[in-house]
Amino acid sequence: MGTVLIDKLLQTVVNQGVSDLHLSVGQPPVVRLHGRMRRLETKSLTEDDTVGLMKSITPDRCQTELQERGGSDFGFAFGDQARFRVSVFKQRGKIGMVLRQIPNKFMSMEDLGLPRVVKDLIMRPRGLFLVTGPTGSGKTTSLAAMINYLNENVDHHIITIEDPIEFQHPHKMSTVNQREIGVDVPSFAEAIRRALRQDPDVILVGEMRDLETIEAAITAAETGHLVFGTLHTTGAQGTVNRIIDVFPTNQQEQIRVQLSTSIIGVLSQTLLPRIKGGRVAAYEMLVVTPAIANLIRENKTFRINSSIQTGAKLGMQLLDDHLFRIFRDGLSSKEEVLVKAANPDDLMQRIQRAERGLPDESKAVQE
Repeated sequence: MGTVLIDKLLQTVVNQGVSDLHLSVGQPPVVRLHGRMRRLETKSLTEDDTVGLMKSITPDRCQTELQERGGSDFGFAFGDQARFRVSVFKQRGKIGMVLRQIPNKFMSMEDLGLPRVVKDLIMRPRGLFLVTGPTGSGKTTSLAAMINYLNENVDHHIITIEDPIEFQHPHKMSTVNQREIGVDVPSFAEAIRRALRQDPDVILVGEMRDLETIEAAITAAETGHLVFGTLHTTGAQGTVNRIIDVFPTNQQEQIRVQLSTSIIGVLSQTLLPRIKGGRVAAYEMLVVTPAIANLIRENKTFRINSSIQTGAKLGMQLLDDHLFRIFRDGLSSKEEVLVKAANPDDLMQRIQRAERGLPDESKAVQE
């Protein structure tokens, strides 16, 4: 029963191009399409339905973890049509599930509209490149595009450390080894330390959650590797502060020095509903120059935003400047760009000037 139903549901998800499928007791399955939640027109799920659906796709080790810890995450392939990142959990003693669809095809950096400077940064031989943004902002998709670009263009050894593995990378010009937390290796920090003995050129750290992982990632970047990491922070300035704040006060000065020499860029992103359907990404881009490295070292991170604003020729941009262009080009509505803005009041003033046909007074260099 579970298998038949799950196959039908997943087929619907693939056919309609929805991003997530939510299953919980007492309502029909719910899908997220272009950021909006919609109920499917079928019967409400019972406790037996959700248990059956869970058992039909959840590996035994994850079922054990669900019983012991109340939740588990894993990757799951739906034939050759799509992969899913699955989170099973208990809520009010019953089983709930969320399945996130991972597309089978890689999008290129151009398709995603990533800032052009990203291509130069990821070809560097060493350094820490961070991709940040809230959950569901497309970080995984952006990173997959970058790894795929390297895989197609350079002969590297690329190690990814993920929880769970999402996009699967075949060996192309590079050799790609993908390690899953809980299956191949116990933790992110352990996996990074092991990776350093595996002759890598590039290490992707799926999540920089804790001090140990952040420390290991910075060390890996300092010792001559290109390290990609993700954080759930918004904005480049906030990201740098967040990394430093993870450490105890007596270590922060040393981390500032290490970070200033290892970090090469921060891409911060968010997704907005597109007026014509689908979604559009807005990006903030920090390229770490010697001047910005100095700001990090000297604990003057509050000045990073103004450096981004004056660094347009180097490929930098503030999120709000990109949001303004997205509104100006008619891609997304005023309401949507304001919700995502770092400084909604300032952005509102710029939009009102634009609506009145007045020139944009922002200090940012346009385009």
